[in-house]
Amino acid sequence: MLRIGLEYELEIIVTPKDTAKAYGSGLVEVFATPAMIALMEKTSLELVTPFLEPGKNTVGTEVHVKHIKATPLGQRVQSWAQLTEMDGNKLTFSVEAYDENGLIGSGFHKRYIIDEAQFMAKLENQ
Repeated sequence: MLRIGLEYELEIIVTPKDTAKAYGSGLVEVFATPAMIALMEKTSLELVTPFLEPGKNTVGTEVHVKHIKATPLGQRVQSWAQLTEMDGNKLTFSVEAYDENGLIGSGFHKRYIIDEAQFMAKLENQ
């Protein structure tokens, strides 16, 4: 059952596709802020997905994070998410990311539970 306090963790190794240079968000070969945010979103998504009814999914609606430290190629990055708030279909997560030397980013992320078929039908009718 989906409930406040659930936690989940993902881990990656920083590769050239994860860098600021590859994302176009910078010119150096370090872990990109957009890559860190995507990892935090994926961690939050994977935390709740097993608890959703068939046909339901979630979409990201808000991200507030600080990227406080650079991470070089080859380092391990762990992303952690905890479900901290539920208001109907609105979900709020506390998110953090760590490399091998400590905290590299933190903040919160919001997702919204949707009926996937209805959501996609609405897009097609725009």
